Amino acid sequence: MQPNFFMLPVVALIPLIMGFIWYHPQVFGTALANATGKSVDQIGSKGSIAKAAFTYLFGLFMAYVILMCCVHQFATALLFVLDPSFGQEGSEFSTFLTDFDRKYGDRHRTFGHGLIHGMEVSALVSFAFLGISTFIEGLPMKRMWIHFGYFVLCGGLMGGLICAYF
Repeated sequence: MQPNFFMLPVVALIPLIMGFIWYHPQVFGTALANATGKSVDQIGSKGSIAKAAFTYLFGLFMAYVILMCCVHQFATALLFVLDPSFGQEGSEFSTFLTDFDRKYGDRHRTFGHGLIHGMEVSALVSFAFLGISTFIEGLPMKRMWIHFGYFVLCGGLMGGLICAYF
């Protein structure tokens, strides 16, 4: 497997792009503003460079976590990353990994497979974090569901692209 690490910075743009769409006033921006008592200008696509930069940075974090869950071949290599012969051309381990990749390298490497895993991991993690913060802070459930949909959609798209092109 020749990983395409360029895909992670590209895929990390998805939460930023989807945020412009998802939180637009004509999509869910107005509903979120009403649920949280904020103005439409305080949320969504209108914001600072810092908001965009942090959204991108967090998108990189999401891409890495989704990579670990979607590309199963990557996890196989990580099992042996601390082996002294890891990365040594011609070593027993290098031969094993090359043979393994030749035989199984393309298994489950489709957009659909990544879409399912990306949605799955995003749904489970975001539901837990959003649910806890919603209950602790006494925030409206509607806010949680709007954000939940955004994270599941972003995670699915990210997982699909990572799995198909990483």
